[in-house]
Amino acid sequence: MIRHLLAATALLACATGAFAQSDPIAERQQLMKSLSQSARAPGAMLKGEAPFELSAVQATLKTFADVGKKAPTLFPAGSNVGHDTAAMPKVWTDKADFDAKWAKFESEATAAQASIKDEASFKANFPGVARACGGCHENYRAKKN
Repeated sequence: MIRHLLAATALLACATGAFAQSDPIAERQQLMKSLSQSARAPGAMLKGEAPFELSAVQATLKTFADVGKKAPTLFPAGSNVGHDTAAMPKVWTDKADFDAKWAKFESEATAAQASIKDEASFKANFPGVARACGGCHENYRAKKN
């Protein structure tokens, strides 16, 4: 019984992955959700709502760097419509700047991974990563109602 359940779970995971790969909008929306979820713990730490935890910060920074590398590939021509995408048309009309912002985000996250070793370095470096993350929101993401 457990073997059948595991096999079904694996098959579903493969099917979901294959669907997402053929649907860049769905894949990038999932990627953006992972960014948001990943940022929650460090955000709470910055606000003093949670104790500093280096391993959680480093995991978030790794996620940020990975997303920064992958995200630009998920905005191909023609993926500007559908699935209630929040991506604004400027993503495609100013692609070089858009891609540069992702590269900056990846670079900031990677640099922070190397420099954040304790709470003091976290408080000094993480806000810059967060600003780099928000760098796309003003020009490239439609505001929610």
